[in-house]
Amino acid sequence: MSGVNDITQLDPVALRTLAVAVRAGTFEAAARELHVTPSAVSQRIKALETRVGRVLVHRVKPLAATEAGHVLVRLAAQTEMLEREAYAELVDDPDAEDAPYAAVPLAVNADALYAWLIDALVQVQARHRVTFEVLRDDQTRTSDRLRRGEVMAAVTSDPTPVPGCKVVRLGAMRYFAAATPAWVATHLPDGPTGSAFERAPMMAFDRNDTLQHDFLRKVTRRRLAPPVTWIPSVHEFDGAVRRGMGWGMLLERNGRADVDRGKLVDLVPGKHVDVPLYWQRWRLESPVMEDLTAAVTTAAREWLAR
Repeated sequence: MSGVNDITQLDPVALRTLAVAVRAGTFEAAARELHVTPSAVSQRIKALETRVGRVLVHRVKPLAATEAGHVLVRLAAQTEMLEREAYAELVDDPDAEDAPYAAVPLAVNADALYAWLIDALVQVQARHRVTFEVLRDDQTRTSDRLRRGEVMAAVTSDPTPVPGCKVVRLGAMRYFAAATPAWVATHLPDGPTGSAFERAPMMAFDRNDTLQHDFLRKVTRRRLAPPVTWIPSVHEFDGAVRRGMGWGMLLERNGRADVDRGKLVDLVPGKHVDVPLYWQRWRLESPVMEDLTAAVTTAAREWLAR
């Protein structure tokens, strides 16, 4: 297929079918959700591909949208959101039990989710019939989900707008390198040297978390490969550092008081890492998205200011 055919009249049923198929991963799973046959799912997507003159999905398992497919997946989600909001404006009682909920998928880094995002979601849900699917990912990767049309908005460290999106700066989260006094006495007896950091046990959130390695390069100007324990939970990661499993980057706000009390040690005083955060969301004239943006911005800035 080549070129672009007339796309001014796209079948909304086919658009939704494409979006469900990409999310579900197979024609069979999409068929179960849509209550049709896998053949019907395949035919709808093939008809849509004929209409736009582009291949929309790579037919592998799981299904993967092409670049053109991501554009139409995003369009399908935007259309569904606008339809639900129009319904809410037209019916006499938008909060009636049979009124539909708008579904808003979001991508967010773990620390923002743990610290302040839920406060914003609670506020929005109090004003709108809306549900959220929160996808956790490193802040360096959340904008990719937005670009692929998997989410409508994201907390990201990327200030460059994804095509079709608006960007709002939220502030920055400051981290410092911390460990227990006993751990420091055992592993850094002569101070935070590069050779000592090379051998010293380190904590990381998951394999996408580069915060600790970035800090090591900043203070040692070397690419070190220390032994690492991965713990993909904010609370448990913090607890593991405080129980002496290794050193790790802690939020300044959560750990500085314990440094002052002598329960933790700032491994390299005066050195820290600031992670800037931005809110990127679709350019969609939607009351839900407008209220969500306001709530997220307020919650983030209030938490970061404290």
